[in-house]
Amino acid sequence: MKLFHQIIKDESGATAIEYGLIAALIAVACIGALTQLGGNLTGTFEKVGTELGGDADGGGEGGADAGAEGGA
Repeated sequence: MKLFHQIIKDESGATAIEYGLIAALIAVACIGALTQLGGNLTGTFEKVGTELGGDADGGGEGGADAGAEGGA
């Protein structure tokens, strides 16, 4: 009976659950922030690519390997 009372009074499991809930809340906040930031970064990189004269989708004739077809 004494062991049963000790198990009931032990709150270490509740503390671990609280820490788990806090970690989950932080993870949800990070995912939301990174999703928003990712959209902003995509727009920024597309704008920079357009300003530098390349295509926004990465294809086309420009780029580092544009003159590779001539061969030496």
